[in-house]
Amino acid sequence: MRAIILILILAVVVLIGAIATGLLDISQTRSAKAPDVAVSQNGITASGGQAPTFDVETGTVSVGAKSTNVTVPAPTVSVNPAGNDAQAVANNAQ
Repeated sequence: MRAIILILILAVVVLIGAIATGLLDISQTRSAKAPDVAVSQNGITASGGQAPTFDVETGTVSVGAKSTNVTVPAPTVSVNPAGNDAQAVANNAQ
């Protein structure tokens, strides 16, 4: 039960974030109308209502890479066997 509540809270936070950043735009295009209900001697009759409609626009995200070549200098690595620490220190000082 706690996991379901946590997931619902997370979904609401993500939805609020999407609307706040402009990634999601929801606007109501038609309002709701409750059905007309009439009570008579024969019973209750209801005539149609109207459900609301919404227009939802989502943003786009583009992912790509630039096609330019870049030269990156690579570091040099030297490995010295054990016991040659004094020689390695002397070589690095030069």
